[in-house]
Amino acid sequence: MASRANHLILLGCALLCAAALPCSDSRPVAAAESQPQAAVPASNFPVVSAARLAGDSSQTRLILDLDQTITFRAFTLADPYRVVVDVPQINFQLPTGTGTAGRGLVKAFRYGLVMPGGSRIVLDLAGPARIANSYVLEAANGQPARLVLELEEVDRAAFVQSMAPESRAALRPPTTDAPPAPAAPEPAQQKPVVPTDSRPVVVIDPGHGGIDNGTQSSGESEKNLVLAFGLALRDRLEKSGKYRVVMTRDDDTFIPLNDRVKVARSLNAALFVSIHADALPRKEGDAQGATIYTLSDKASDAEAERLADTENKSDAIGGVNLSDEPTDVADILIDLAQRETRTFSNRFARLLMGEMKTTVRMHKHPLKSAGFRVLKAPDVPSVLVELGYVSNKGDLEHLVSESWRSRTVTSMAQAIDAFLAKRLATAGSSN
Repeated sequence: MASRANHLILLGCALLCAAALPCSDSRPVAAAESQPQAAVPASNFPVVSAARLAGDSSQTRLILDLDQTITFRAFTLADPYRVVVDVPQINFQLPTGTGTAGRGLVKAFRYGLVMPGGSRIVLDLAGPARIANSYVLEAANGQPARLVLELEEVDRAAFVQSMAPESRAALRPPTTDAPPAPAAPEPAQQKPVVPTDSRPVVVIDPGHGGIDNGTQSSGESEKNLVLAFGLALRDRLEKSGKYRVVMTRDDDTFIPLNDRVKVARSLNAALFVSIHADALPRKEGDAQGATIYTLSDKASDAEAERLADTENKSDAIGGVNLSDEPTDVADILIDLAQRETRTFSNRFARLLMGEMKTTVRMHKHPLKSAGFRVLKAPDVPSVLVELGYVSNKGDLEHLVSESWRSRTVTSMAQAIDAFLAKRLATAGSSN
């Protein structure tokens, strides 16, 4: 990527031009188009080949297809409501009329050159919305690089709060000769300021629950075993004070798979760990040991595929219609393919295996991948841990053992510490 310092200089200059861009026109940005282009041929600039909107009036995404990754800065402006995305100079190779039709939170968007070396995309909003997430994905698996901007509906107060300080200042009314405002109340009368909890959020997801028992053997049910383990892991992480720990369930409750994913996404979780304990049909042998799964469109082996199919169908037990999902959301999840998130998920899986293998018996193939729906949050690193096989006598003895549980929880906590070390350092420096 380009130098961050050079990029900030470009963005600083572009920010000064924000007021100069017309906001009612949905055609490509006209300001500065009449200025001479930089001497560099247009073919040498990054190319945007497609731009589209997806979502609804509560959440909307803008996706740009690129021929290479770029740096960018996105910010909001009010009166009228807009989102501005500043990028290096780009060659927009988009069909005529792109951006004139809006969708969801976006009435229309326009784009163009604002200065030699700098381009801009302006989204005219239907109402106040905040930038919930923004990122660039590298090209992978035959798909182009992409810039993704995720917007979320908010009220005006939240919108104003999300603006940059210099933009908020422009909303303040000018000073007048009016009488001075009443004196502020005494400090004792003011509401205390609640500090923002900047600790990383770790979501622990004990599988199954309620009418979904999971696998059962020798009087033990998977739902109870994994809940006990999840609660122990929660207590261990909370004791360290480093994280906000959230359970998808902390009792015998059935939680649909999609809702488990939504918990992690709504909290901007730094990590999602789903806990299970499998059982194999007798004809497939007597496998044993812990296995760590990450998301894949194609299962790493027949056993992984069978397990994913079984787990994905567990929603049917709770009477949930799995086909009743918004098409746009499904398309975007497939489109983005969790590229960067999968990289982080795989990194954590390797760290977790390294810690667990010193204290826990692992499967002969401890790292696998499959299409688990519970791992499909596009922006939350996620793994599914099969602690062992309830169908294996030795594994079952471990699963009901408090000492084994304690050792395994410790190894997981150490892997989480290692994975989130950088995030912890950042949170600490911002306090």
